[in-house]
Amino acid sequence: MVDLTGLTTETRNERTMNLDSLKPIEIASIMNKEDELAVAAVREVLPQVAIVIEWCTASLENGGRIIYMGAGTSGRIGLLDSVECPPTFGVSPDLVIGLIAGGEHAFIKAVEGAEDSKTLGMEDLKALKLNNKDIVIGIAASGRTPYVTYGLKYAKKIGCRTAVLVCNKDSEMSKAADIAIEPIPGPEVLTGSTRLKAGTVQKMILNMISTGSMIGIGKVYQNLMVDVMQTNEKLVSRAENIVIAATGCDRKTAEQTLIEAEGSVKLAITIILLQCTKKEAEEKLERSHGHIRYALNENK
Repeated sequence: MVDLTGLTTETRNERTMNLDSLKPIEIASIMNKEDELAVAAVREVLPQVAIVIEWCTASLENGGRIIYMGAGTSGRIGLLDSVECPPTFGVSPDLVIGLIAGGEHAFIKAVEGAEDSKTLGMEDLKALKLNNKDIVIGIAASGRTPYVTYGLKYAKKIGCRTAVLVCNKDSEMSKAADIAIEPIPGPEVLTGSTRLKAGTVQKMILNMISTGSMIGIGKVYQNLMVDVMQTNEKLVSRAENIVIAATGCDRKTAEQTLIEAEGSVKLAITIILLQCTKKEAEEKLERSHGHIRYALNENK
């Protein structure tokens, strides 16, 4: 029997003891108030988040991958963050990967016993051909999920950098990783329902990690998504709008330059801002490792 006593995420919240007697507006209000604690908890761990962003950026620059591992809600949040990276940043689906105990179909329905396995995490990482360029990030509210803990131990043997995102202090998972991000939002509104504040802080921090590392490898210029994929009409329009916002050009110029750049927003922006040929823009971006700002500064 697993002993959950002593875990902050399993403690009863003294402020919500009468939850079942509250009116809908009161329920919404108290949940909103508790979510303020989630924001504050994230603020406390920003130095650790920054280190993980640096490590993820270094892995990606070195040809490695970011791999999230989790079970249940934590696994789903990792998967959600990973699948948003290709359309947002124009990267391969194999660059940021989400692993969930029990496989992808566990996103919809939990697979009994998968999160308690001491071997499945390692097997999933082996299936990805894990190598020492990768970084593995374990996610769990409790910090005790065997699927993740033993996956982290295997990753360290391979020579990967490892990090954890947990909502309890000094957890088993934290001890198994190189660095621990431990935001503590406190007991849940509904006792033990870690899809609430714990899930919120996990999503907030993964937003920071993936976005920060993509900024680090040149997927952003100013605050614009310059490698956005144009997979539908909305995104085609967004691509044009990004070129216009970055350069101040008119829509016709944006359309024509995007055609010249074969749909690459980043290349189109560079062509316009530097008033150069496509070939020259490609060469400048290659020298600047994909950073538009560095390519522009080259001319100064």
